Amino acid sequence: MLRLALVLTCALLASACGGDGATKRTLALSECRLPRLATAAQCGTLEVPEDRSNPAGRKVSLFAAILPANTLTPKDDPLVILAGGPGQAASNLAPFAARLTELRRTRDVVLVDQRGTGRSSPLTCAAFKPRENDVFETDPLPRARECAAELKAKGIDAAQYTTSAWIADLESMREALGYRRWNLWGGSYGTRVAQEYLRRHPDRVRTAVLDGVAPPGMVIPLDLWRTREAAFAAVVATCKASPACVKAHPDIGASLAAIRSALGPDGREVDVADPRTGASERVRMTFDAVLAGLAPLTYAPETTVLLPEILALAAGGDFGPLLAANPSVSGRDAEQINAALYFSVTCAEDVPRIAPGRVEQELAGLATRRLAEQAIAVCEVWPRGSAPADFAQPLTSDVPVLLFSGGMDPVTPPAYGAEAAKRFAHSRHIVAPGYGHIVSLHACGPRLIASFVDSAKTDNLSATCITHFEKSVPPPLFVNRLSELPSALRASGSTRAWERPFARVARP
Repeated sequence: MLRLALVLTCALLASACGGDGATKRTLALSECRLPRLATAAQCGTLEVPEDRSNPAGRKVSLFAAILPANTLTPKDDPLVILAGGPGQAASNLAPFAARLTELRRTRDVVLVDQRGTGRSSPLTCAAFKPRENDVFETDPLPRARECAAELKAKGIDAAQYTTSAWIADLESMREALGYRRWNLWGGSYGTRVAQEYLRRHPDRVRTAVLDGVAPPGMVIPLDLWRTREAAFAAVVATCKASPACVKAHPDIGASLAAIRSALGPDGREVDVADPRTGASERVRMTFDAVLAGLAPLTYAPETTVLLPEILALAAGGDFGPLLAANPSVSGRDAEQINAALYFSVTCAEDVPRIAPGRVEQELAGLATRRLAEQAIAVCEVWPRGSAPADFAQPLTSDVPVLLFSGGMDPVTPPAYGAEAAKRFAHSRHIVAPGYGHIVSLHACGPRLIASFVDSAKTDNLSATCITHFEKSVPPPLFVNRLSELPSALRASGSTRAWERPFARVARP
């Protein structure tokens, strides 16, 4: 009877007895706080070799935070959140993790900062620290050269901060946390990480959610410029199809051309109001800076709809709204993205796959060509790691996968998600025409994720929620600067429909 009791105990506590690959948790956790998270998390750090081929060499520290399940008996397969970028820290996605309330009824949510980001031995250097006029600097090469030299002087090998190293780190963290398997959620670049982890460790993945799908073959610093310009062209086409927009802005393309002509090839001095202080200052504005400032506005419908007005004002010499809308001015970019990690990843995995002549061929005719060439040129001075031979090959898997694509996404359009979905035996691809980059955190998305992860099936998901996304429509282009409401809304006496697109992020 004693022997039977021991056997049953071991079966029930498989994680402590080594059943099916599970191990006892070896990572010490303690209470900690994460940005914009009201409740405490359980956090710990794990040391791993910076260079996996030299275990005795320099170490890096990996930071993990767990938002515990709201039960005394959580399931042993948590959801791990894989951030985007490259260069975003998962700990900055804590507010999203906190919204996964249905999932957290039974499962932990795990946030692990990728090496080089957040609290995982971040690649910090003086050259990439935010500066007052960052928004007007469009060539990253000089600062990248300084940063590479500074990291080398510190004894940091920036070539070791790749997706492949990150995959090895994740597997080490899974073992240290004592999880047998886990479920993956990846957003944008995080979908590349999720797919590569699934390629290397298929038996450790129960389900995967891919939002803003980056197929393995995507060349980030090249392809995104083409899709961004396609997204801008879609705004132009939408305006031409809207009588109200055409009336206010007969030709958006002409406004952009007027800005280019007025600034000239070398830019010119203009007076702008600092959106943080209201003080007027004189700066040198270039056309490249205008294009760089427009790009982030295409990521979310709530800012995309402002583009006609912003361009019209800039064509008239008022660059204030463009400056105010740029994430670099608010500091959000500096907080969210580690530039050094971005270059370590793309210089190792993307730029080496650019065949001779491809840059000229694919960027021909793009207004952003010079911006793209400058970003790619950084890899001439940046320490370059390596990637496995099959890294860019399409992934085939029978693991259940739920995919999301925003119809207005400027960097990972729905075609990318459709391409990836073809190779997953058990998948569902949800396309939301009215949404931009990253869909699943909006509306009923968190509940849909919880349902999918709980059942590991794609054929029993909420039809109502899926319909909400699939029948969503882009918000109307903003053309009146709040001077008047559209006539239909004036007649109804309600502004609810007009406000809804702009409140989408904040609504459950």
